Amino acid sequence: MEIIKSIQSRIYEIRGERVMLDFDLAVLYEVETKVLNQAVKRNIQRFPDDFMFQLTTVEFQSIQSQIVTASSEIKSSSQIVMMNRSQIVTGSQKHRGNLPYAFTARSSHAKRGFKK
Repeated sequence: MEIIKSIQSRIYEIRGERVMLDFDLAVLYEVETKVLNQAVKRNIQRFPDDFMFQLTTVEFQSIQSQIVTASSEIKSSSQIVMMNRSQIVTGSQKHRGNLPYAFTARSSHAKRGFKK
């Protein structure tokens, strides 16, 4: 049940689409974000045209504030997961040099085909 809640907490609605961010998918697939994005680019032909988009600065700032708000509201053992996730977003992700990619539900299923 905790795994389901963890995954559900990583789904956002952006531009009218339910999406997961590249760094969250990388955690689920146990790879670095850079590795995930490189694999996507190498296999771009396997995905529909609208399977991913890059967030704007405003969208990313909005997501960051949602994560911080959510982490302060959680009172169970999953709080540790959310706090770590919040630290990832506000810590290492701000130094990545570019904005994260958002993957639609259709694309997260397709990615299974090229995981290691």
